[in-house]
Amino acid sequence: MAVAVEYCQSCVLPNTRPGVSLNADGVCQGCINAAQRSRIDWKARASEFARLAENTRRQSTTYDCVIPVSGGKDSFWQVLTCLEHGLHPLCVTYAYPGRSPLGEQNLRSLVEIGVDHIDFRLNPRVERAFVDKAFRKTGISGLVSHMAIYSYPVRVALTRGIPLVVYGENSAWEYGTEDDRLMGSRVDRAWLASFGVTAGTTAEDWVDDELSATDLAPLTLPSDTELESTSTRAIFLGHYFRWDPKNSLRVAKAAGFQSRAEGPRVGHYDFVNIDDDMIGVHHHLKWHKFGVTRSWDTLSMEIRNGRLSRADAVRALRDLGDETPWDDIRVFCGYLGMSQDDYFRIAEGFRNEKLWSRRDGRWVIDGFLVPDFPWPEDPSGG
Repeated sequence: MAVAVEYCQSCVLPNTRPGVSLNADGVCQGCINAAQRSRIDWKARASEFARLAENTRRQSTTYDCVIPVSGGKDSFWQVLTCLEHGLHPLCVTYAYPGRSPLGEQNLRSLVEIGVDHIDFRLNPRVERAFVDKAFRKTGISGLVSHMAIYSYPVRVALTRGIPLVVYGENSAWEYGTEDDRLMGSRVDRAWLASFGVTAGTTAEDWVDDELSATDLAPLTLPSDTELESTSTRAIFLGHYFRWDPKNSLRVAKAAGFQSRAEGPRVGHYDFVNIDDDMIGVHHHLKWHKFGVTRSWDTLSMEIRNGRLSRADAVRALRDLGDETPWDDIRVFCGYLGMSQDDYFRIAEGFRNEKLWSRRDGRWVIDGFLVPDFPWPEDPSGG
């Protein structure tokens, strides 16, 4: 039975995207949350963070907080905000196997602001095997990096007795969820199960004859018991300060961040997803699974921030057309020693045929938001 696709009447996200549900007026929770921002007392939230920072400084004996950073524009915003509040941070990075030269440059600029930094790299043999296995089984090329981003920094904080871990925006708030408990300030296991982009799995689920528990230890989340027995807490900075990608960009550029001169790598922004030469693969299979690309997310952000109309976003999607990330696919296939034919065969295995229909050698979506969309030919030839 075909899926009945419905699109938010305010932004462009469909109900096929995970976490997106529409109310009786056809508006998604992410847009409802955005409309509520003006009613939030941001001064009170900022004061709450100032008190948290003060209490954290009193608790700490070395570093006050761990900040997971990639060198992206939000990383600059997180670091500078913490420094402005007198915190002494330890920045922690998971070194993507596909880190781009621009990503390396921006990360250096971030560290040169004046912070201590750990650049963590998983055993390359383990990493490659896990990326390959996860991609084949879940269609998520970034599953390993997402596990690392949300486990390793917390483990660093726990082992060093650092009381605070500071992440950026809360995806549950930005994109919406029916579970109000996930839209607060805390990063916990329940949030990760829904928004950690790990297909509902933990590192322990991937232990087998090829990948041992020891191999995957850096990717293993602390248990609830471990977390409850310490004073360490992980928070979203976006709960205390209004998060806006353009504001983060402004702050980051003033501190040395560089956008991508060649234009957007993924999506329609030229300043996001630019630190990883394989990131396009992570977003590519959203097209097969949910009928959206990264551009649907970023254009919806612009609508919610009042900088773009919905009609203009629809026209932008039509003009963007086929967003297959050919360069990223080539890098990804080279990294895994996989042929592009194998890549597209695997990708097709995740095509949601309740959503897609095949006509004249092309996959199409009935009731698609963009009526004159230039549907591409199927690169798999299937």
